Amino acid sequence: MAFGYQVLGFGSGGAALPYTVDFLCIAGGGGSGEGQNGYGGGGGAGGYRSSFGGEASGGGCAAETALTFGVSTSYTITVGGGGAAAPNVQTKGSNGSNSVISGSDITDITSIGGGGGSSVYWNIGGVHAGNGGSGGGEGYNANAGTGTACQGYAGGDGATGWLGSGGGGASEEGDTDSLGYGGDGLSSAITGSSVARGGGGAGSHDNFGTQLGGDGGGGQSITTSGPTVATGTAGTANTGGGGGAGTTTATGGAGGTAGGSGVVILRIPTSWYSGTSSGAETPIVDGAYTILVFNGNGTYTG
Repeated sequence: MAFGYQVLGFGSGGAALPYTVDFLCIAGGGGSGEGQNGYGGGGGAGGYRSSFGGEASGGGCAAETALTFGVSTSYTITVGGGGAAAPNVQTKGSNGSNSVISGSDITDITSIGGGGGSSVYWNIGGVHAGNGGSGGGEGYNANAGTGTACQGYAGGDGATGWLGSGGGGASEEGDTDSLGYGGDGLSSAITGSSVARGGGGAGSHDNFGTQLGGDGGGGQSITTSGPTVATGTAGTANTGGGGGAGTTTATGGAGGTAGGSGVVILRIPTSWYSGTSSGAETPIVDGAYTILVFNGNGTYTG
């Protein structure tokens, strides 16, 4: 079990002993690809790392060890942004940015940004998807992106003909539920209520209409026939969800979408909570714990 707990007592010379803090650290999701006369891959979810309550981390791994914070020590929180959509059908979606918890007395926790989805252009072929926390989904004649160990899964690689695959999620590969669907994320109750995050974006598909993004903020894809531009749905902000793919009628970009930004959450024993932080949302009290949610960059001083 990896619940945060307080360490009572004082060290030699009256110095306060360190205490443990649980964390959830999710990077930004990857932007999607798009296709002309073909279909792009969904963006991969941002890397998902957790120490809380025996809940899983991404990629099928167990919860990590909680952090040990020192009194009066400053910790820096970096929240990764979502990757941009492919600017044209000859370029994959951009990878998301990393989220990091860093401090002078801890080993930094770094979650890797999600991989960008593949793009497809009919007389050139596909542009390979990006590797990341979870990998971007493949398009026709292009490879899916790989995930990072203990952070997320690979993008789907089921694309055939003019089909696009879903981006990988924290709990499964893209295309696991159906061809073109984003991989599902994971749910965590670190804030006191269960919330799903880390879903992969959907890939475009020749079953014209909507393909579903992965649970946990993965964007949907939209596919149309004929010369109509169709824009997918972006990954949900502060979930690390991958962007959903779209289609376009020319080499200029129009149908892809961005990945969702990441989030960092700290669960601190209230008896040790210093009240000194910047950039966090209003603290949440859950029993004997105070929870700080960082939807953007900030700091906490132990």
